[in-house]
Amino acid sequence: MEVNVLERLPDPIILKKLMKIQAALNIILCREEWLRYHSFVQDGNEGVSLAKIDNGAGDHLILLFSPEGSIIKGFDHESELSPYAQDEHKVLPGIYDDVPKELLALLEDDAMEIDDATFCIWRKNNDANWHKGKVEIPNGENDGSDFLVGCIFHTPEDFVEFAIGYFELSPSLEVVAKIYDEFPITEEMIHHLNPDCDVKEVLQELERLRLNDGAHEKQ
Repeated sequence: MEVNVLERLPDPIILKKLMKIQAALNIILCREEWLRYHSFVQDGNEGVSLAKIDNGAGDHLILLFSPEGSIIKGFDHESELSPYAQDEHKVLPGIYDDVPKELLALLEDDAMEIDDATFCIWRKNNDANWHKGKVEIPNGENDGSDFLVGCIFHTPEDFVEFAIGYFELSPSLEVVAKIYDEFPITEEMIHHLNPDCDVKEVLQELERLRLNDGAHEKQ
């Protein structure tokens, strides 16, 4: 299972772009920021960008992209690997043990909730592959990585299927596909996806996301 999880993660540059696209679609489809499933903050402190998946049920995936590399921390609150399932209430040995210190330091901000973790995945910029902390997982249990990495939707079809279930909307696959293909997002596209949203407000949020940096000039 672990190998499949790592193989499902694309190159960090592609992953970062994918997280921004999903965050943009969440901005369009959901006015309430606290209800959004995917979010992204572009270039915060020291050039670090933050993406987050939060399903509102206590599980989350935090992805940090830095000049040194990328780190992904996941927390499945129902996993037996959760610190809250341990007598000591501590992160299990192995989850963070092999993480390069410059990447682990990215999780030290209180907002990153470093102690809420059931798995950790990382990749330095000079690495050819993703790595995952080596943890002894009891038979029949899992660390939530398969589930949470599966919440990164690689195709517009997968995102539309998710949106129908989560937002109870049926966004146009054609428009979603354009956004996945890096077409600049227009007022018409926003209105088509969510006629009830405040288009100007959405555009302001998208500007902060800087999704269109380097986007193709397509007509």
